[in-house]
Amino acid sequence: MKNKNVRNSGMGFISVLTLIFIVLKLTNNISWSWIWVLSPIWITAVLLIIIFAVIMIGGRIKKGKW
Repeated sequence: MKNKNVRNSGMGFISVLTLIFIVLKLTNNISWSWIWVLSPIWITAVLLIIIFAVIMIGGRIKKGKW
């Protein structure tokens, strides 16, 4: 149960950060490109893909399948 709360709080932080960036962009308080405004979402996705790949490749190497 404790692990589930940690996971949800991380998603909440990313969501809040993204919403803050979107509001700042729409009110012209920042002049960033939209790719940087939405960066918390895509950076998180890229990191999750990298972590997943490292775990999968490491597991295959450890089991001797590569």
